[in-house]
Amino acid sequence: MRKVLIITYYWIPSGGSGVQRWVKFVKYLRDFGWEPVIYAPENADYPVIDASFEDDVPAGITVIRRPIWEPYALYRRFTGKKDKAIQAGFVSDSKERDWKDKLSVWLRGNLFIPDPRKFWVRPAVKYLKQYVEQHPVDAIITNGPPHSMHLIGLKLKRIFPKIPWIADFRDPWTNIDFYKELHLTKWADAKNHRLECKVIQGADAVTVVSAGMREEFESKYTTQIYVIPNGFDDQDMKIDAPALDDCFSISHIGTMNAARNPIVLWQALQQLCDEQKIMKSELKIQLIGKVDFAVIEAVDSYGLQDCLVKTEYLKHDQAIQKQQSSQVLLLLINQTPNAKSILTGKFFEYLASNRPVIGVGPKDGDAARILQETGAGIMIDYEDVDGMKKVLLDYYKQYQQKALTLKTTSVTQFSRKNLTKELSNLINQLTTHA
Repeated sequence: MRKVLIITYYWIPSGGSGVQRWVKFVKYLRDFGWEPVIYAPENADYPVIDASFEDDVPAGITVIRRPIWEPYALYRRFTGKKDKAIQAGFVSDSKERDWKDKLSVWLRGNLFIPDPRKFWVRPAVKYLKQYVEQHPVDAIITNGPPHSMHLIGLKLKRIFPKIPWIADFRDPWTNIDFYKELHLTKWADAKNHRLECKVIQGADAVTVVSAGMREEFESKYTTQIYVIPNGFDDQDMKIDAPALDDCFSISHIGTMNAARNPIVLWQALQQLCDEQKIMKSELKIQLIGKVDFAVIEAVDSYGLQDCLVKTEYLKHDQAIQKQQSSQVLLLLINQTPNAKSILTGKFFEYLASNRPVIGVGPKDGDAARILQETGAGIMIDYEDVDGMKKVLLDYYKQYQQKALTLKTTSVTQFSRKNLTKELSNLINQLTTHA
């Protein structure tokens, strides 16, 4: 069986969305003739831990773990946050960042380019050069962010020019939603763009998760760009779905930073509750995952605090169970320049949960298109309060009649096994021409 070396920062025991894409690819790669070899850090500073993904990894998979140095211990000491996990996506648990936090963000953006894992690049390349010489592989894949993983791939490509290299982007690089929050100098911004160019032009192929990301990269680079989205694993979805919540539950699973704060939803719910078209006693807003302080503040300001149930984190199987038991699922697209191309990892599990989805985001984006094609829900514009009220009221009336049901169509294309087949076909194509 041919071997593919997968270089990733996020690996078990990491939790959250970052780890799932490649855990699920690894789960099914053998079915399509590829033996994965994983290269991951042994002591990474992960925001959340979820060892349950171990059950997805087939027996006998080679996982190479090597030490990594990250500057987060220095950050904790400097800011006095000794016991706090480092949050991804600029989620803040306080109203204002103090000067130490602001300085730390500036240093992160302007000194640690492209990210704080840059210190792993040189030792990883040194180790993998010897490893590949002694244990040949047929292809190499790097997964980012963090985009330092792609710099490892870039250097290995120069050492092993005949081995095809795929750079896999779960999120953009210089167009990622929090890029401007890094407060980059012109020099740092130029360096990020230069490194992005070297990676994309140096790879034999680039994979992205949405059509919008492909269009962005194709407008700047000549490398072949392929869309392989995130998806859902059929084996994760409960055959006997749990009973639906006995309240009118609206649930969001995943990180909710300030850029995802759905003000239009809070406004619509406040008005419907005040008009008593929705009974406040029946409403439950379930936020599962890291939530920015600005979101909690907004919920309070619209008088919905008594309806809020906040859960820091659920293991993956518990999160799926919560999706399937919710009356309505909430999909939030960051209100940022790259909004049209954002497809969050949880989105596809939402589709497979057979529960109605209310999205807040651009109505002409990738997520809106898929919602319409599958019949899984409706996308509401960021400021369309009347549209949001109409959808909420329609779902609420169906809930009262115990008739809030949904059957999506055409979602099998997003199953993890089918997506792994697409990935395997791409690797086959590249290795055939190598």
